[in-house]
Amino acid sequence: MEENLEFPDLLRLIDERSTAFRAVVAAAPGLDAQVPTCPGWTLFDLVKHLGGGDRFWAAIVGAGPADAPPAEAVAARAALEVPQEREALLAWLDASTQLLLGALRAAGPESGCWTWWPASQSPQTAGGTARHRVQETAVHTYDAQLAGGAPQPLPGELALDGVEEFLFTVCATPSAWPHKPTAFDFHAAEGRSWRLTVDGDGARTTRIPAPTAATGEDSDAAGASVHGTASELVLYLYDRIQADSLQVGGDAGLLDLLRAWEPEEK
Repeated sequence: MEENLEFPDLLRLIDERSTAFRAVVAAAPGLDAQVPTCPGWTLFDLVKHLGGGDRFWAAIVGAGPADAPPAEAVAARAALEVPQEREALLAWLDASTQLLLGALRAAGPESGCWTWWPASQSPQTAGGTARHRVQETAVHTYDAQLAGGAPQPLPGELALDGVEEFLFTVCATPSAWPHKPTAFDFHAAEGRSWRLTVDGDGARTTRIPAPTAATGEDSDAAGASVHGTASELVLYLYDRIQADSLQVGGDAGLLDLLRAWEPEEK
């Protein structure tokens, strides 16, 4: 079974996606371009959000294990001021990313830190933070590209890890599923598959064998299934594209229930 991306690869991908993001912003006609996938936001707002997030998580990782984010980091994010001029803004974003990468390198992947996902299947560590920041940066790079009219698929290795990272971090919960127990299968065209099971014990994800022409798909086990490239699956999970952009099997209405579910953590 394929392993997750290694910590150095996560750091490399954060840097690569941030570089790609800055290139899009540098080439955009203006910072006031609207971002369709972030209603009400301009490209300037998106830069501020991504850079502010890098600085916020750098402080969190640097603080080590904690029950809450550092008060100074919360205050700094609330009072964040950034350059208005494009060249200076891009330099600020680059510096923000380097602060995050520096904090992650100094901490190492196993170092504990606060995260907002204590009840998930993802660790509360610098490694878990790096894995999630890869996806934040990648999806917002897509947002920026879309604002410029030329969106690109997420890179393959990043997208494959991103499906699992989302299902492990965002979907996993001990809160009871308020509907009839079921399962959702996600199949990446690149040959990796996952099953999200939801019932009275909450939601948990496992890797499953990818369907083949010989074996087909066990439609009885899953209430709904979603097939697409790994990039399409990540963008669907982050609500950047709709289900009609993918191949959906089983009861599509279950996907609406999953999207509408807002579990209360125990």
